[in-house]
Amino acid sequence: MTTDIDTSSSPLGVEIGALQGGSADLGQYAGQVVLVVNVASKCGLTPQYSGLERLHERYAERGFTVLGVPCNQFMGQEPGSAEEIAEFCSATYGVTFPMTEKAEVNGAGRHPLYERLVGFADADGHRGDIRWNFEKFLIGRDGEVVARFAPQAEPEAAEVVAAVEAQLA
Repeated sequence: MTTDIDTSSSPLGVEIGALQGGSADLGQYAGQVVLVVNVASKCGLTPQYSGLERLHERYAERGFTVLGVPCNQFMGQEPGSAEEIAEFCSATYGVTFPMTEKAEVNGAGRHPLYERLVGFADADGHRGDIRWNFEKFLIGRDGEVVARFAPQAEPEAAEVVAAVEAQLA
C-alpha cells in the first residue's frame, strides 16, 4: 500500500542499501507503519529479535513492518558481514522482516536515516544520540516519526504494541 505522501523530509525519503545488496527502497513503506530498530547479533538485547519478528508477523497484513538496521558502533556487537548477519538472523531467530545494510547511527558518520530519526524524543524526553542497540522508532502512515522507545523496551511491551495499534487504527 503506497500513498502520495511527501517523503522529502521523512525518514522514508532516505536512500539506504538492503542487507543483501541493492536498495532497501524505503519509499515502498509510504502509507505503512514502520518500526525502525538498530540491531546487533552479539548484544545482551539480541533476543529482542524474537519479539520483533512476532510483532512483524502479527501486524504485517495490516500494513506494518519492522525494519532492522545493523550497527556495529556499540562495543563491536555487529561485526559480521552482510551474509553472516542474514544467516544469523534467519537461522537463530527466523527473521523475515527487511534489513538494511550496516549503518552508523551516531557521530560524524551517522547515516541520513538516523539524522532524520534522532531529533524525536522518547517518553522520558531523550532525543539525540542512540543510546544502545535496539533503540526503536515508530513511523506512522504519514511518514513521520510518532514514537521512540529505549533499547530496553521489549518489542512486545504494552507501550510499543499500543503505539503500533494506534497507528494501524
